[in-house]
Amino acid sequence: MRKLAYGSWPSPIDARVAAAHDGRPEYVGFVGDEAWWTEPRPAEGGRRTLVRRHADGREESVLPAPWNVRSRVMEYGGQPWAGEMRENGPLLVFVHHADQRLYAFEPGSEPRPLTPLSPVGGGLRWADLTLCPERGEVWCVLEEFTGDGPTDVRRVLAAVPLDGSAAQDRAAVRELTGARHRFVTGPRLRPDGRRAVWLAWDHPRMPWDGTELMMAEVAEDGTFGESWTFGGGPDESVAQAEWAPDGTLLYSSDRGGWWNLYRADPHRGAVPLCPREEEFGGPLWTLGRRWFAPLENGLIAVVHGRGATALGVLDPETGEVVDTAGPWTEFAPTLAVHGTRVVGVAASPRSAYEVVELDTVPHARPDSRGGAPVGRARVIGATHDDPVDPAYYPEPQIRTFHGPDGREIHAHVYPPHNPGHAAPGNELPPYVVWAHGGPTDRAPLVLDLAIAYFTSRGIGVAEVNYGGSTGYGREYRDRLREQWGVVDVEDCAAVALALADEGTADPGRLAIRGGSAGGWTAAACLAATDVFACGTILYPILDLAGWGRTGGTHDFESQYLESLVGPADEVPCRYAERSPVEHADKISAPFLLLQGLDDVICPPEQCERFLARMAGRRVPHAYIAFEGEGHGFRRAETMVRVLEAELSLYAQVFRLEPPGIPTLELAK
Repeated sequence: MRKLAYGSWPSPIDARVAAAHDGRPEYVGFVGDEAWWTEPRPAEGGRRTLVRRHADGREESVLPAPWNVRSRVMEYGGQPWAGEMRENGPLLVFVHHADQRLYAFEPGSEPRPLTPLSPVGGGLRWADLTLCPERGEVWCVLEEFTGDGPTDVRRVLAAVPLDGSAAQDRAAVRELTGARHRFVTGPRLRPDGRRAVWLAWDHPRMPWDGTELMMAEVAEDGTFGESWTFGGGPDESVAQAEWAPDGTLLYSSDRGGWWNLYRADPHRGAVPLCPREEEFGGPLWTLGRRWFAPLENGLIAVVHGRGATALGVLDPETGEVVDTAGPWTEFAPTLAVHGTRVVGVAASPRSAYEVVELDTVPHARPDSRGGAPVGRARVIGATHDDPVDPAYYPEPQIRTFHGPDGREIHAHVYPPHNPGHAAPGNELPPYVVWAHGGPTDRAPLVLDLAIAYFTSRGIGVAEVNYGGSTGYGREYRDRLREQWGVVDVEDCAAVALALADEGTADPGRLAIRGGSAGGWTAAACLAATDVFACGTILYPILDLAGWGRTGGTHDFESQYLESLVGPADEVPCRYAERSPVEHADKISAPFLLLQGLDDVICPPEQCERFLARMAGRRVPHAYIAFEGEGHGFRRAETMVRVLEAELSLYAQVFRLEPPGIPTLELAK
């Protein structure tokens, strides 16, 4: 064990290793009896490919570069593909990111367009696809821009013909519903094809505030009758709805304070299937998220938990849930079922996200002669492969801290860890507090090589699931209502101070870091507290007056501030009081500002206004803008630059000596 100062430990986890393992598989599905999913390719310009797992276990990237399977509906996207197995092989329908058109693809031929381009605004976009082969159509959400502004948009359910007749003819796209609601999810057809359900909501609500469960009769010719509201409401968030094989409607609702599962009963109304103080649902940041999937035998595969999530099988008759055995501590909200098989995406503090298959067929229970457990779970794709010795991975701690008024604050603490190095004497380590984005989201307890990049060099990380985070019930989530810029800042500062008070962190070497809404929190922490010696701010919101209804962001979040801050026409002063751009004169700590120039969610103008206010204040800082990057960085070369610049900032402020890191030039 070699003695070196914190922050100076050599580590095999360099920025290129971390960047190469960024991202995760998403949107699992079955094509016939084969499992398929989307997967990131950071080294290929950040595109997402579609991976097919053949019956013999062989994995194949179905579409070569530059095909990029990713939707931009609501900017954050949604389920971008659907497929079916035909006699001569699979038929795939997917969204190509570059032009947002729907394409049909059959192996051995080139993808052919199914939808036209539109010269208006952001054009035509598609998500949450369902193939209807008996009608020769794919049903989905259509997002159509009607002007050049980010809020000049309408969304409807639509049917696109598979024969390509709509490739040059917008009129050939059949609209299933009118634009009654601002936002909709894709339709789910009852097994007999005679009814469809979907979710809908309107400004200023976000989907975790309240959604309506919509239903309509479907005629034999595939047209929808008049729709009606079946459940949900302004103060009830229905996160997902699905039909069971027997035609029973199941849905996840937070009507009891937690997203729990319910069965729609014609006589008893909403019948809870497993009432618990944990979540069987989550925030609809993207369309097509699935926290549960009904099986043919009447059981239900569920992703559930409080904070962390597990994959289980729910018996709706008894309310019993049997969880999958395995090392995973987090299952993503994507599930697919086929027969008795369940496929999901899972990770742990020792492994990145992998595609996991659960066989729900009960096998022999263990006895004195050995034997298999009940059900079997195994990794079938995107298998975690340790790029370095896992002894360098951090060992996270699940912690609960207390903030103002004694309120609980959930966090994951990652102490510095390196098997070959320790700090001399009584030195305390520097710590970086990470504020997640959203802010209606949370930090999962999984292996993140960006975190290991710092901890293996002797810099601790604390991920704070501040008030407003999901996974802890609606009451915890509602703490941030009209308190954004207050509760999140107080909670991040409270965790940092608690780590210092207990002797875990050096009180003089604390930093704050966050992206998107977390970038707002990081900047607000620098402006409103003296806790942090420096900060890293990625693609942030910095000026409330220039973001939201004024056209400074996209439609989905354009009225998000109504709940996060308050109605602008009622509390206009609050928007200035909390914006970091209005308090630049209070920021004295060095900072690093990172921004994608193609970001339409948090546009570069936010950073530019902030820097203009900082001009002449002689605060050390750096601003790096990346061409070709949007909201959230996807290219490997970008992520390398980001990590190295961030580490250099901490090295200069905390007087660290990390080996082999380019020096970031700080301007004044």
